[in-house]
Amino acid sequence: MATVEAAGRITPAWRGGFGRLWTAAVVSRFGDALRTSALPLLAVRLTDDPLVIASVTACGYVPWLLFGLLGGAVADRVDQRRAMWVVDTVRGLLVAAFALAVGLGHASIPLLLTLAFSLTALQTLFDNAATALLPSLVERGALGGANARLMTGQRVAGGLLAGPFVPLLLVAGAFVPFTADAGTFLVAAALVASLRIRPLRREPRPAGSTLRAEIGEGLRVLWRDPALRATCVATLLCNIGMGALIGTLVLHVTRWLHAGSGGYAAAMTAYSVGSITGGFLTQRVARRIGRAGALLVAGGIQTASLLLIGSVRQLTALLVGMALLGAMTMVWNVNQVTLMQQRSPESMTGRIASAFRTASTSGAPLGALLGGIAAKAFGLNGPALCAALLFAFAVISLIPVRTADLPVAVPDDGAAAGPARP
Repeated sequence: MATVEAAGRITPAWRGGFGRLWTAAVVSRFGDALRTSALPLLAVRLTDDPLVIASVTACGYVPWLLFGLLGGAVADRVDQRRAMWVVDTVRGLLVAAFALAVGLGHASIPLLLTLAFSLTALQTLFDNAATALLPSLVERGALGGANARLMTGQRVAGGLLAGPFVPLLLVAGAFVPFTADAGTFLVAAALVASLRIRPLRREPRPAGSTLRAEIGEGLRVLWRDPALRATCVATLLCNIGMGALIGTLVLHVTRWLHAGSGGYAAAMTAYSVGSITGGFLTQRVARRIGRAGALLVAGGIQTASLLLIGSVRQLTALLVGMALLGAMTMVWNVNQVTLMQQRSPESMTGRIASAFRTASTSGAPLGALLGGIAAKAFGLNGPALCAALLFAFAVISLIPVRTADLPVAVPDDGAAAGPARP
């Protein structure tokens, strides 16, 4: 494992496996942003039915609800590096075939829905395998820095760099963004395939062990660890709140603030810039007050930001609130993932990661529905205030586990492979 000692702390070295994994993640996120921006634009060309267009986006959530936990169990069973490059190769070929169909004039709504569903179904295995793989590339003490660099790089690639390219690529042809995305998948697959990692220590599975039983075992371990359980519940509450805000933000900006489409674009830019800034802050915060403490601080500032957004009817307040929200969301995400990786038994990281991701994904559409209800019942600023309340509950749920020296849960049947990491 390549790490560097810097000012008394361990940071991941760019040379070796982590640098290649970072490059693969950033390249892939750039391609993902091209595709996710181009898909709705292509759907609008094919139909003017709002429900059908919304279904294209919904297909990005449904597979997580159906296969998220299964993807985590499979990730704990297989060679994670191999699973990742095989999945990316398959996704690259799928998108390349779709680009060819678009280029030949054979694009259709059923084809869009099939592509969106298939890619996300494969992603349930890829993302959980990637989370479980990272501790094989960097030391435990460097996981926070590694996660911060990964998430910040992905935010820059997907949030800032890819957006301006989509209109330019679409001018060259509707198939071009998808061709570029296919290329990024194949580049990422090649980079991951070249990784050299330490082998994961796995005990033989008990005779008759099933995926269903292994999923249940992972969920039990998560529930018995106070820090993991509280963090998972808090993450779910926060994602419901974020779903409520983001799902109605365009109405908040254009109708409540009367700031128009320019105001909406400025709000999203402020959020992206804040997220990138948060990526540079997250390790400093964690070193000072610990990862659980960082979650509490981030949640508290997010709550205040949402109150500002929902209470002050000025564009400046919205931009400040969105920038703070983006920065603290990055602090939350990095520390939540790192805490989960550090506290999970090594052979169960994929399953526990899948529980977090499934909770996150289920929270977003539920929050969007809640946001619509709140907007109708309390006004267009209601979703932001409702989100603030949910974030406040999330912070309260973390208070009992704010200390860092909690015991780490282990399976009661002794089946865990590899030691749990305190």
